[in-house]
Amino acid sequence: MPKDRYDTPKKKASLDVTNLDNFVYDMSRCIKCKGCYWVEHTYMPGIKFSTRCPSNTWNDFDAYGAFGKMRIGTAIAEGKMEWTDKLLEIIYADPLCGACDVGCKRNLDLEIELTLEALRIKAVKDGAGPMPAHKKIAKNIASKHNQFGSPHEIRKKWVTKDIKVAAKADVLYFAGCSASYVNPDIARATAKILNASGMPFTLMADEWCCGNTLYSVGMIDGAKQLAKRNIEAVKKAGIKTVVTSCAECYRMWKVDYPKMLNIATSDLGFKVVHLIEVADEAIKKGSLKLTKPVDIRFTYHDSCGVSRLCDPWTPWKGERGWMGTVSPELKRRRGKSGLYAESRNILNAIPGAKFVEMPRKQENAFCCGAGRGTKEAFPELASFSAKHRLEEVKEVSADVLVSACPWCKNNFAQTVKEDGDNVKVMDISELILASAEI
Repeated sequence: MPKDRYDTPKKKASLDVTNLDNFVYDMSRCIKCKGCYWVEHTYMPGIKFSTRCPSNTWNDFDAYGAFGKMRIGTAIAEGKMEWTDKLLEIIYADPLCGACDVGCKRNLDLEIELTLEALRIKAVKDGAGPMPAHKKIAKNIASKHNQFGSPHEIRKKWVTKDIKVAAKADVLYFAGCSASYVNPDIARATAKILNASGMPFTLMADEWCCGNTLYSVGMIDGAKQLAKRNIEAVKKAGIKTVVTSCAECYRMWKVDYPKMLNIATSDLGFKVVHLIEVADEAIKKGSLKLTKPVDIRFTYHDSCGVSRLCDPWTPWKGERGWMGTVSPELKRRRGKSGLYAESRNILNAIPGAKFVEMPRKQENAFCCGAGRGTKEAFPELASFSAKHRLEEVKEVSADVLVSACPWCKNNFAQTVKEDGDNVKVMDISELILASAEI
């Protein structure tokens, strides 16, 4: 008798990104449907802003799309392809924004984002990656504990006399590298909003980089060391909630720390929240009042780290059988836990301001192109992505572009300045502060 199709031998499977073999199934099952490239027509008003992938929109050769990288990854896993300079460019010219992942999970449920992360980890383990610009960042973090190589002793220089920092509190504000050194206005605005909300907070006695770029470019050993160091510092201080104002830091603490340590987000021992969540809750409770009118017409960019990339992490290993069925059940991360409602609650509560949405929003938003090591190694891609997104801003006739991440703000602001545009770029913390009753 013919063998029952349901008797297909089961194979062990895992979401461990340190082993590319765990994702051969996902890579080999890509059918090149391009759901990773196009935003579904049901979400789109027209063809003008219909792509979701910055890399493949920037370079339309198939290799730069997720469907091309899946074939490349399969060949690497099977030992049929060796690392070259061009291959490294293809793998790293990508902000890992998660757009391809949520697109695929509406069709095939393949783990595209994790595969791309595993490819970079494989490149580093093989001695090929990362890119030279990334190695410089790693050197800065090792010597100065920040991405930029700035003096470590001035990390808290952003703290001014009008900001109240508690010696001890249940809440820790983790400012991050960018807000500490490049965007102090974001750090100050965040601290003042916490003060106005009546939420006592403290700072790390000795804050170091979160390790976002190290993890993102495949340097997992260094990233894991930072994760352990930072988590230990939080637990030692008795912190119950870690607040960030950076989408990259938020994703790193909430998702990638647990991922690297093989624990669930819920097992961290403390809660990780973004300022968006804090402000939304404080407004609802009445402890934060937005009373000052702000006379602007603005739109909002859903930064990747507070949108499709921030679903909580849960480790999984089990078996895969016929047609990819898995046991035990695997809850897919579909980008549905993004802070979409919270951010819009805040923005719509600002008196005098006119909030307009761009065509691509929430999990379908087009990435600014700057994050996860992209801007440092591929500034032309970051600039292209920002320009592409700014065309969408102009389409809805917004005067101000608001985001929730300093990396987004910096990239958009630099692009606006280079192109001589009139669009103003703000962080959501700055907009909240402009309207808040302090």
